[in-house]
Amino acid sequence: MTGLLLVTADDFGLTDGVNSGIVRAHVDGVVTSASLLAVGSAYDGAVELARRTPSLAVGVHLAAVGEDPPLLSPAEVPSLVGASGGFPLSYRSVLRSAALGRLDPCDVRREFRAQIERVRGEGLTVTHLDTHQHLHLWPVIGRIVVDLALEYGIPAVRLPRSHRHSPLGLGVRALAGALATRLAAAGLRYTSDFAGLDEAGALDLAMPRVLAGLARRGRPTAELNAHPGEAGDGLHDRFAWGYRWEHELAVLCDRTLPARIRAAGFTLASWSDLADGEGIP
Repeated sequence: MTGLLLVTADDFGLTDGVNSGIVRAHVDGVVTSASLLAVGSAYDGAVELARRTPSLAVGVHLAAVGEDPPLLSPAEVPSLVGASGGFPLSYRSVLRSAALGRLDPCDVRREFRAQIERVRGEGLTVTHLDTHQHLHLWPVIGRIVVDLALEYGIPAVRLPRSHRHSPLGLGVRALAGALATRLAAAGLRYTSDFAGLDEAGALDLAMPRVLAGLARRGRPTAELNAHPGEAGDGLHDRFAWGYRWEHELAVLCDRTLPARIRAAGFTLASWSDLADGEGIP
């Protein structure tokens, strides 16, 4: 049996170099979908590229974390911002606020709705939702993302997973199981396997292991999450994530990769190719 592999590039709209890297990884490589960051400083450029590249499926990369400010004013979403008026830099800060009861779900809902409406207002078809730094694994935020997917008729939501044998990996798997139950109950589409969370920013180094793992698990659908980008636009100076954007771009455009994906038992697909009822077998 041949499965479907969705290769999604995150952070479309983060910088011009990420934008051009994502489009190149689609045109010359294996990327089939992109997740658009509505708060990104290069958002307008990403929208223009998306319009010129209709074969690239586009979802919304909902953000409540990162260096960019929210779309709404700090007065409208006070529990999401710090003294500077911007999002906290790390998901840990958001989850700490949620655990302490300081995160107002109404603020999250308002901001996420504004981000979805901004992308929809561009005339783009939104194929899926996911979140910056996978925040929707947290139940309070996941519930909001599911509600908004249903409200706007967006058929699919990312289900991140970890395959690490570690406390963090166990925690991610537990949260992913709860999110899968919620997605299935809502009738939303999601893939039955996922790779890229454990390898974030260094997928190029892990690609042989990732493909071997996908082949071994043999699920009918899988998402491979990537972060390609062009070198030279200050990514490494601006973001201290240790990501290897240009190296991921190179491996995603490697001419041998499509054959390796086929050998792992998959054909390339995008979010729009998922069928109703898709999920964990």
